[in-house]
Amino acid sequence: MTAEIDWSLLGPPLVAGLLIVITHVAFGREVLKRGIIFIDLTIAQVAALGVIVAGALRLAEAVWGVQAIAVTAALLVAALLSWTERRWPRLQEAFIGSLYVISASVALILLANDPHGAESFNKLLSGQLLWVTYEQTLPIALLYAGILVAWWLWGHRKQSLFYFLFALLVTASVQLVGVLLVFATLILPALGISRTNRSSALLAGYGVGTISYISGLWVSFAFDMPAGPLVVCLLAIFSLVAFVVFGPSKVNEAGLS
Repeated sequence: MTAEIDWSLLGPPLVAGLLIVITHVAFGREVLKRGIIFIDLTIAQVAALGVIVAGALRLAEAVWGVQAIAVTAALLVAALLSWTERRWPRLQEAFIGSLYVISASVALILLANDPHGAESFNKLLSGQLLWVTYEQTLPIALLYAGILVAWWLWGHRKQSLFYFLFALLVTASVQLVGVLLVFATLILPALGISRTNRSSALLAGYGVGTISYISGLWVSFAFDMPAGPLVVCLLAIFSLVAFVVFGPSKVNEAGLS
């Protein structure tokens, strides 16, 4: 049964979603270009592990303590992956996958005796998009702006900078919307526009992300459905439409040029 949409409630989640789209679609194209598809899942999982460790250390009430541990964990992994890319580039995807499995396993071990462990893990996985507030979006917007400026100014000339900026981006995002939405927003729109090299391709990716978040939040509110997984499904649908509409093209379909 549908209900009248209250945009005063959906405003903050929509702003958060649009912030995620603006940053993650651009970085998602770089992830596809590098062929390191699961790096976002790995760094997101490591950041989530940092949050879990903070909880185990009774730092959950200290917001900055949680952030410090999560960011430190993500940056350490970024430094490690930047090093392995230079040393063993052909094994990079194997290193990324291994780190994901290890960090996820450690997280499950730490949560095994926590009576609220399953709830905590599910919250980090699927996020709490509908409960985002404007107070949360402001510092995230400032952080994202700094990351985008740094990437546009120096990222393409200093490739190792990518990992550190990406770690900061994903650490903030996974606590805002959860691991699933972070991965889906990074990869699915980028896949949808991957068969074209038109100057409007990035705008098309933004369009896919925007319509997915708007329609996902509307359906979630109207039909009382979980927002995060619903937006993921809509991202998949609209990205598939974009993939068909934008291809085939003269661009090599093996990747972005």
